[in-house]
Amino acid sequence: MNRILIGAQWGDEGKGKIIDLLAQKSDVIVRFQGGNNAGHTVKFDEETFILHLIPSGILHPGKVCVIGNGVVLDPKAFFEEVDMLASKGVSVKGRLFISEQAHLLFPYHRLMDGLKEESAKQKGKIGTTKRGIGPCYADKVARTGIRVCDLKDLRFFKERLGAVIAEKNEVLKKIYGHPGLSVKKIFEEFKTYRRRLLSFSKDTSLFLHEAARKKKDILFEGAQGTMLDVDHGTYPYVTSSNASVGGAISGSGLSPTLIDKVIGVVKAYTTRVGEGPLPTQFSPKLMKYIQTKGEEFGATTGRPRRCGWFDAVVTRHSVRINGINEIAMMKLDVLSGLQEIKIATSYRVGGKTMRTYPHATSEFERARPVYETMKGWQEDLSQIRRWKDFPPNTKKYIRRLETLLEAPVKIVSVGSKRAQTLFL
Repeated sequence: MNRILIGAQWGDEGKGKIIDLLAQKSDVIVRFQGGNNAGHTVKFDEETFILHLIPSGILHPGKVCVIGNGVVLDPKAFFEEVDMLASKGVSVKGRLFISEQAHLLFPYHRLMDGLKEESAKQKGKIGTTKRGIGPCYADKVARTGIRVCDLKDLRFFKERLGAVIAEKNEVLKKIYGHPGLSVKKIFEEFKTYRRRLLSFSKDTSLFLHEAARKKKDILFEGAQGTMLDVDHGTYPYVTSSNASVGGAISGSGLSPTLIDKVIGVVKAYTTRVGEGPLPTQFSPKLMKYIQTKGEEFGATTGRPRRCGWFDAVVTRHSVRINGINEIAMMKLDVLSGLQEIKIATSYRVGGKTMRTYPHATSEFERARPVYETMKGWQEDLSQIRRWKDFPPNTKKYIRRLETLLEAPVKIVSVGSKRAQTLFL
């Protein structure tokens, strides 16, 4: 079975844990978009791994992992992950491949990302990780990007790099007052990466097609979440790639006709890192409580995540956009102890009620949630392993979300450990 796992909120939903579980029944695990601006935290054999580029399925012996053409690859960050895994006894040899069509991320991308964000007016900040992801995707679309396969011919690579840096230096000098970058220095740096990087290079689209023909089980691992999708998210407060289901197709080169199921991952509440509106945001006191109890700090940046009540408006949008067949609900245990729990079922915008997500930034910034309130539960859920053992109010909450989202909840997590996951 070929499955796509998608974040149905603003990322950080806990996809890493579900990928880790589903990878056990998969042959190939594919990362299809984003860069090292995202991270999956996985607890494996009592050890915590934070992976930014390499699919977390690599932790399972015998599984093949693919970094697809939709990913932008920082070689320095990639090799740091490979070496970190090796230091912990995880070998990637012969079972990790990079698409030769993946675009490379260069020092000038990181530099320009930071300079642009710092020079933006406070209101115009996007809240990027400053790791160069946006500028790298911008070059890809502008057709000035450099791909992994371009390293095969060193003369071609040097000529192309020289032309690109000459243009970048003009921008750096005239707009940011920066002295510019050295072509020689960057060329020599990437020359040291070349042989090792090309050893991972492969026509991964063809590889995945052949794996599908052989009836191999393929799992697609999304980074970020649908509401950070550059087309379907809360633009402009989004990432620079397609974090929705379409990105799995364009970012891997596998035909959509070969996909069997789409699984959407949600938290039992809502979180967001970075700038942009969060209509259901908690009061400061409740925010601090949930942040602490839920360990709501970014895997990549360490920034505290803003937290709020479950937003059924944006999640329903995600279900529709992605064609989600079933839902995995994470961190349900964090809500234990609350007297009441709220769900945003619609918005009030300029005197009118909206049940659908408003695409206009100005409308979304003015959106005020219309809440439905349910009774909470006081019981600790962390030891529960069967549906019938859930408190009645917990069951009612799950069933209500299923109705609002028009999708069944098939997986529920009540803690960070593997055993704390229920398959309903």
